[in-house]
Amino acid sequence: MNRMNTAGRLLALIMTVLLVLIMAACGEKDGNKMDNMNNKDNMGSMDNMGGDDSSMDNEPKNEDEATAMHKDLMAQENAILSANTALWEKVFMAADKGMTMQEDGKNYGEFLLDTIESAKDQFTADELKLLQGEAEKIRDIEDKLTMLEEKYPDIAQESIDGDMSVPAGSDMTTPPDDGSMQKFPAFEGKDLDGNTVKSSELFSKNAVTVVNFWFTTCNPCVGELAELDTLNKELTEKGGALIGVNTFTLDGNETAISEAKDVLAKKGATYQNVYFASDGEAGKFTTNIFAYPTTYVVDRNGNIVGDPIVGAITEKKQAEALQAQIDKALSADMG
Repeated sequence: MNRMNTAGRLLALIMTVLLVLIMAACGEKDGNKMDNMNNKDNMGSMDNMGGDDSSMDNEPKNEDEATAMHKDLMAQENAILSANTALWEKVFMAADKGMTMQEDGKNYGEFLLDTIESAKDQFTADELKLLQGEAEKIRDIEDKLTMLEEKYPDIAQESIDGDMSVPAGSDMTTPPDDGSMQKFPAFEGKDLDGNTVKSSELFSKNAVTVVNFWFTTCNPCVGELAELDTLNKELTEKGGALIGVNTFTLDGNETAISEAKDVLAKKGATYQNVYFASDGEAGKFTTNIFAYPTTYVVDRNGNIVGDPIVGAITEKKQAEALQAQIDKALSADMG
């Protein structure tokens, strides 16, 4: 299976999960989702989602039909993850950080089943049965998605491009379109080794600074770490730099810092990663990022250059867009 298609699809799924968790945090979190578990209405179109549904009974005749079918399957998978949010939150919080190092192409349903099995002591028998059943449905959907992507290699990106918009209300993360420049939020934090980092000093000493937002259990995020390290070396030769912001490490979470350092080391990534207070300007900016990885280009004056790059630079489209913004910042810096 195409590596890029898998990474992109997982990015879309992770974005959905993040949105689900955010919405859950805003509402009641009494965990009383069991009332919905056996409610077939709560599952929406779940009766049409099972492994023996009709979604793939009719083979698509062309790429347009395949794209529509791909989007429908993705919507079904997202609907599963959007139901019973309290339970899925527990699943994802229990995910083994080492599982991000899995070989790309592993069925996402299998990943969920493994995660559920490792955390089964946290669930009642009914909850465990529900989660395992839903993960099996996701596994079946993933198999169908893989079949479509193998026959029509371009449909995954087409489907994902339509689903990767940043939600309304997150305009803090998007530069204004009136020609003015948006400042990257100021921060004073530390790198993962405890050294103080000030945004004003960081940006002013570099012709361009690439800021990559990621988190440890995000497969596409982890999948691009080696490429980001290579990019950092290239930027260094041109008077620039790349830094990472692992959102789990905000406020100096020691466990998250240790896990982030371990993942970075396994991927051979040596560029600086920083954290700062979650209640500060930069912290609030970070909480408005709903799609991961997301990358910003910042000039010497601390201005954001262009639009954020949503998605891993292992994808050609994202890599080209990022390079164009870097070149623009470097050119402007040279006068």
